[in-house]
Amino acid sequence: MSLDLKIVGGTVVDGNGGAPFTADVGIRDGRIVEIGTLGAARETIDAQGAIVTPGWVDIHTHYDGQASWDADFAPSSLHGVTTCVMGSCGVGFAPAHARDRDVLIALMEGVEDIPGSALAEGIRWGWEGFAEYMQALDAMPHAIDFAAQVPHDALRVYAMGERAVANEEATEADIAAMRGELRAALLAGAVGFSTGRTDNHRARSGAATPASEAATRELEGVAAAFSGLGRGVLQAVSDFDMARGPEPFDAEFDVLESMTRAAGGRPLSISLSQRDGDPGQWKRILARVDQGVARGLDLHVQVAPRGIGVLLGLGCTYHPFIGKPSYQALATVPLAERVVAMREPAVRARIVAEASVAVSGDGSAVPPLVDHLLAQLDRLAFRMFRLGDNPDYEPPVTASIGARARAQGVSPVEALYDALLDREGRELVYFPIFNYASFDLEPVYEMMSHARALPGLSDGGAHVGTICDASFPTFYLSHWVKERGRWPVERAVQFLSARPADFIGFSDRGRVALGQRADLNIIDLSRLRLYGPRMVRDLPAGGQRLLQDADGYVATLVAGQPIAREGQLTGARPGRLARVG
Repeated sequence: MSLDLKIVGGTVVDGNGGAPFTADVGIRDGRIVEIGTLGAARETIDAQGAIVTPGWVDIHTHYDGQASWDADFAPSSLHGVTTCVMGSCGVGFAPAHARDRDVLIALMEGVEDIPGSALAEGIRWGWEGFAEYMQALDAMPHAIDFAAQVPHDALRVYAMGERAVANEEATEADIAAMRGELRAALLAGAVGFSTGRTDNHRARSGAATPASEAATRELEGVAAAFSGLGRGVLQAVSDFDMARGPEPFDAEFDVLESMTRAAGGRPLSISLSQRDGDPGQWKRILARVDQGVARGLDLHVQVAPRGIGVLLGLGCTYHPFIGKPSYQALATVPLAERVVAMREPAVRARIVAEASVAVSGDGSAVPPLVDHLLAQLDRLAFRMFRLGDNPDYEPPVTASIGARARAQGVSPVEALYDALLDREGRELVYFPIFNYASFDLEPVYEMMSHARALPGLSDGGAHVGTICDASFPTFYLSHWVKERGRWPVERAVQFLSARPADFIGFSDRGRVALGQRADLNIIDLSRLRLYGPRMVRDLPAGGQRLLQDADGYVATLVAGQPIAREGQLTGARPGRLARVG
């Protein structure tokens, strides 16, 4: 029988970690059916000079609302991701009673920096229970596959209503209701359960998230929904009571271990990063992970391949001048005109000298981060870097805004002001908050080289005005394989495909092998590179978000259909809800 499509002349990096080899790949009915030297096919893709890999599996995204109106899953789909997992960090939009929709929107806006107006206008509500949510999304074709975890905050609000606030303990009846809804979701194909236990996550009002202080009894009772199923994963983000000492740290880790034991030993992944407030905490987390694994627990850590922080820019959610009255008078002026005005010496002098206000002219609160940046700018400017259109995510301190200010004999606030006006006001300043305490990525390399590490924390679909870390998969290859040569390509490919697929429980993807789904990337490593993020205004209600382009992706296939070619989506919609069980 003829093939639907064949990929010829490429170097196959199959996801198993073995040496690359030259072979053609034949596809029929969305599956890989031949590997070797092939016969006729209706379509041929020439992969000469390129590698052929499995598609990437991203286990940490926040497309929970966007998936209901947007078929593309951009920017993840532009960076080789063929399956993404939503419902991370305990936040999401299902299960949800109609009366609680605004509560969940405000929560997602605060925690994940997704404009509430875009969510309110864009989400196509058509569900209450989680199984209904999955069914509603599955009825809409998408570019790539997606899977859903049940988020703790939404689950708690669904069961407890207005009582689902931080520090209010759930009753036994509440826990039973949460457990029952989670069990029904898992039986319907949800891939897991996520919870958020960090002070960094706040609702739009500044209030703590509903499940942030959930008691061990609640976590154990909810996790018991996994009992006897033999599938599904757990995901958690926690501060581990940072900087309070060893006893609170160990107590918090004990809570997470209790949750996974109550879930029948299902795999748990924990967010891992180097925090400035406690730069050595990540090593203690890994030590506890190793100890837990030695006792038979299936513990993993999700790691990022570079610094984690924010992007500052005149078009972004944050920059240090948004609280200055003279800037606020210009904030709604079109960017080109705003830049001209801000370059006037008198305007520049006023904005630089003014104190910030707590409430802007439109009545909205100025984020506390702004005051923190200004108050600490003499120090923090040495952690800020112009990104440009050829971004360096491992810059030396000598390239920082602070170092340049010192060399030019100007204040850090003046240097930052001028930097934001570069490229006609489109310059972005990279401010890594985590993973860059020593001005290099050596701690990151150690984290991601750990035996229990998983690629994660890309936050695709979230923090749309402050980051664009959905480009993480491209960075793994372009930085760690191509530029630094620290990882062989076969190890990086396995890390991005087979390892996360196996963790979630997908047996039909993550490898270039007979019978597997034809979710594939064709990549010209010699051309692989990232461009600087760019702001676009394409969300509902005129909302904006950052996208990041890349060169080197010859094609990305989902179920055998090219959904992207040379960095452009084709409009194909083979993606569906990926279920386990």
